Amino acid sequence: MKGKRSRRGSSPSHFDRSKMERGIRTFLEGLGPVVSARDLRETPILVARAFGEELLAGYRAGGQPRLEPLPEAPPDALVVVRGIRFVSVCRHHLLPFHGIASVAYLPAGRLAGFSSVARLVDALARRLQIQEELSEQILESLETALAPRGCACLLEATHQCMTCRGALQMGSQVATLRVKGIFEKNAARRREVVSLLQPPPGARWRVK
Repeated sequence: MKGKRSRRGSSPSHFDRSKMERGIRTFLEGLGPVVSARDLRETPILVARAFGEELLAGYRAGGQPRLEPLPEAPPDALVVVRGIRFVSVCRHHLLPFHGIASVAYLPAGRLAGFSSVARLVDALARRLQIQEELSEQILESLETALAPRGCACLLEATHQCMTCRGALQMGSQVATLRVKGIFEKNAARRREVVSLLQPPPGARWRVK
């Protein structure tokens, strides 16, 4: 029986699903007779659908996802959105990594909705990525849409290329911190934003 259709909708129009399925089928054939062909009959369809409709759904934006600024005039207050869960795919091994993103910005003239920040992280994450570049892309999108006085992004993730292959470090996590603008130039403001990006004491997020 074929798998259910993803709630995320169809894959980007430039994805060649039939070619993806053929490639997956060729890969499975390369494994030899370890699993019967009957058991793997639907696998190419399901894998292509999973990548096209969910894991790489961020390409549906047709370019760089954008934040839509709100009409309200921003106060002189630091905005922090913490605990945004994300899933991505490492472009080196095509294995998932997933974790928590926390994003902050100091408005200069424009605000963004909290949900739109979370959607931005999700759209950028659901591509072939490396964690360091994902941090940079999030901040670039914030700068383009909002032109803030400064912005920062903390990503904490578990990578399957470290947990199920390679070093086999099951409990390992990778943290990346990127700051721009005033948070680069002002040490006191940098300490402030870094402390706010992290979860409160005793409420450490579990990245599993």
